[in-house]
Amino acid sequence: MIPRPQVLPPNVIEHWYAGGPALAAWRGLAPVGTRSPEEWIGATVARFGDADHGPAALADGTRLVDAVRADPEGWVGRTDAAPGDTGVLVKLLDAGQRLPVHVHPTRDYATRHLGCAYGKTEAWYVLDAGPDAAVWVGWREPVTQERVRDLVSAQDAEAMLSLMHRIPVAPGDGVLVPGGVPHAIGAGILLIEAQEPTDQSILLERTNTDASDAEVFLGLDRDVALSVVDLDAVGDPDRLRRHATGAPAEVVDALPVEANPFFRMVLVTAGADVAAGFAVAVVLTGDGTLTADRAEPLPLTAGETLVVPAAAGRWRVDGDLTLLVCGPGTTWPPRPRNPLGGNS
Repeated sequence: MIPRPQVLPPNVIEHWYAGGPALAAWRGLAPVGTRSPEEWIGATVARFGDADHGPAALADGTRLVDAVRADPEGWVGRTDAAPGDTGVLVKLLDAGQRLPVHVHPTRDYATRHLGCAYGKTEAWYVLDAGPDAAVWVGWREPVTQERVRDLVSAQDAEAMLSLMHRIPVAPGDGVLVPGGVPHAIGAGILLIEAQEPTDQSILLERTNTDASDAEVFLGLDRDVALSVVDLDAVGDPDRLRRHATGAPAEVVDALPVEANPFFRMVLVTAGADVAAGFAVAVVLTGDGTLTADRAEPLPLTAGETLVVPAAAGRWRVDGDLTLLVCGPGTTWPPRPRNPLGGNS
């Protein structure tokens, strides 16, 4: 059977941090509880150390990862990626509290220390935020490895935040967070997150968690784990941010161009053509229909999530719909690097 575009059932994930009510309200879901702050949309990967949670189901209950493994050409348009890999992980995230300062691996670091071709560069598209909402991304000045170790040992959250760029955010803002760059999301922000398809996080701050060293450092030696932190200053934090608005019949980048090697995130408005390829989308506003070259029309309404396979061909939406569409980047599938040097 040829894969088809389809609306996805909810895939809300429980977590240790607060959030969930704003996510459920925005999506039009039944209440999900106050510790259910993430929904993994079209996910083919699992939570780190928890294989039972994360992978998303299609409308008929089949796991998307199994469908992609069975028909990679139909779903992602090629057969040279790892089995089940779509090149992107998309989430809805409801920050019911300020998230702790943390950092994600780069691809080189993940290859050397985690046996994974992917790091976890990520990006946020803000759906809703209060008037004083902010995120923290990158150091304001260079730091040393010793300084990082001291901050982590002291668990001095205020000192960490004071060394970082505080970036006010509003709905429509897109923020890129490269691997290795420390960051935190402020309370009261609802966002869509696109990232490389892994669940690798190293916590520098342990706010509201009693996780062990093995959990917060991904099972790595403490110093090895902390060596992931980029010690350089982010000289111009505005280069990591873009505010996107979509005029009729447009496909508009929601992120700076530096995101393109890792994933794409674009606004799509009614009447714009979208090229064939695997895509995960969230309906931001409106009602209408998705029409593809090789698939039946799909009715859509605000708050729904969906997946579009490569086999559907070129597609567009009509009505008054606006979608945020995510897909793999220009370096997908990644070429694993030999830890001893060179490409494998």
